[in-house]
Amino acid sequence: MTTDLQDYSHKRLNILTGEWVLVSPHRAKRPWQGQNEAVNNEKRPSHDPKCYLCAGNTRINGEENPKYEDVYIFTNDFAALQSDSPSFEVEDGLLIAQSEQGICKVICFSPDHSKSLADMEPKAIEKVVEAWQNEYKALGEKELINYVQIFENKGAVMGCSNPHPHGQIWSQSTLPNEVDKKNTRQLNYFKKNKTSLLGDYLAQELEKQERIIYENDAFVVLVPFWAVWPFEAMIVPKQHRSNLLELQNNEPYSFAEAISVLTKAYDKIFNTSFPYSSGIHQAPTNGEDQSHWHMHMSFYPPLLRSASVKKFMVGYEMFGSPQRDITPESAVKMIKALIE
Repeated sequence: MTTDLQDYSHKRLNILTGEWVLVSPHRAKRPWQGQNEAVNNEKRPSHDPKCYLCAGNTRINGEENPKYEDVYIFTNDFAALQSDSPSFEVEDGLLIAQSEQGICKVICFSPDHSKSLADMEPKAIEKVVEAWQNEYKALGEKELINYVQIFENKGAVMGCSNPHPHGQIWSQSTLPNEVDKKNTRQLNYFKKNKTSLLGDYLAQELEKQERIIYENDAFVVLVPFWAVWPFEAMIVPKQHRSNLLELQNNEPYSFAEAISVLTKAYDKIFNTSFPYSSGIHQAPTNGEDQSHWHMHMSFYPPLLRSASVKKFMVGYEMFGSPQRDITPESAVKMIKALIE
């Protein structure tokens, strides 16, 4: 990689969204006198009688969780989307709105309240992957659902209201903004080149070996060339897989292994339970040809300089475009060095 990209301000293109990120490597040396987040490394019990996600406990709506032993899924008690909302449109001059229907679910990764994905073995994470596959299929087959978004918010700094290891699945009738952008970019590239945009990008990254964190037989963990967050990472299947259901043979386990390796490394960066938001982007379930889609899982961690210093999206990031100080290549070296 040219030294200019490591020493001077420049911008990089996110090929999946068409948006730019400003990179300012020289700013990484500036002193920090901003906010320091509270760090909570308190050891949690394996079962918390006050936690509404723990096995056997009663949730706020009065329903009792079963004494589940691995993965448990239920419909969100405070769902952001409703499946029974009426269909309507509002177009009053420049005041435009449309109804949106959907189904939201909560997925508990483990009955052990003290764990996170970083504390779980790949075999246990594989059960989470299988649950994601089942939900993607079941929800995607519903007529009102055209997209299934799987995601996790880990850590209070990311707005997570409960430390129990869990994620969410929001499914809806239209494509959300980020997915719509990626759908368009991948489709246009596929029409022009007859190949997968992300597949071709991955081939180039594997050749250069400058932003690769880890790889196994089926998946690659890398820091995208256009990464916004300080320790952002992406997990990409080596073969062209448009969604979770296309994973073959041992690939679900390989996916789980990649998640395990990355999250364990994250926890070692600042010796803390590393917060992040992660999400899987995959083909819509609208019944159309999705040959252009190449599924991937992204991790957006907010920590910047230590366990207590957070990267804020403010000022220029709000009114201009995203900006980062440490380069993706520097972040790769730090993460890769922590993998056993």
